[in-house]
Amino acid sequence: MKALRAGLMAALLVCTLSGCELMQRISDGAYRNAVGDGTVAELQKRGIRLAGRPSCELPATGDESLVRVRCTGRTTTGVPVVVSGEATQADTDHPREQYVITVGGKPVVDQDCLGLGCSPASS
Repeated sequence: MKALRAGLMAALLVCTLSGCELMQRISDGAYRNAVGDGTVAELQKRGIRLAGRPSCELPATGDESLVRVRCTGRTTTGVPVVVSGEATQADTDHPREQYVITVGGKPVVDQDCLGLGCSPASS
């Protein structure tokens, strides 16, 4: 999804700029929102509805070339949803992304992008 890549790149750009803590929080938030939106879209394509937007966090990796995201939520029927994502080479123009979404502990999505901007080959 282009929004995911744009959010990731913005987060990384801000990471390299010192003294911009506010911009870092904004970029992190944009990326979390993009992953959340992408998760909703991917699950909707598969007929799975969420009870709300997933809650996402970016665990620290200590490495500018590696960004991880983890989101949790529930379906409208109360089944737990977990999203695990990782972008390697994140400090380059061409990061490599991978996302896995499980519903009730079972993998439903395992692909290199999320959301409406994904090509059919990525799904």
